[in-house]
Amino acid sequence: MKSSAFALGLLLMASPLQADTQPAASKVVVKPVLSTTVTSSGQPIVLPQKDAQVIVSTYEIPPGAVLPKHKHPFPRYGYVQAGTIEVTNLDIGKTETFKTGDFIVEAVDQWHFGANKGADPVKLLVIDMVEKGAVNTVLQK
Repeated sequence: MKSSAFALGLLLMASPLQADTQPAASKVVVKPVLSTTVTSSGQPIVLPQKDAQVIVSTYEIPPGAVLPKHKHPFPRYGYVQAGTIEVTNLDIGKTETFKTGDFIVEAVDQWHFGANKGADPVKLLVIDMVEKGAVNTVLQK
């Protein structure tokens, strides 16, 4: 029993030494992408008040594609993994362009649409924060 405790003590003492001798290439690097309290149209971010559900999806939008006019009743976040997307907010008359590496905090309850005007597909990682069971895209009729 004493030898097990001694071995454990040696292992614990050696661990910090080993961590300090790791090459720089194996160290974790954290690069902030975005920190905000508002959506892309300036609205304060408000999370669902009951039974929150997180839905994560990937989108691939081909060159020349235009998404239908729509809005989101709950917060939606998007990370542009590849390509460039142009988003037009019809309620405030603002158009923004997001490129690879950008993070989008979409407008809530405002009509908008996206378009891929580039030559390459747009790849998005999309995160919805909804009330459990709710849908987060309403198409304009």
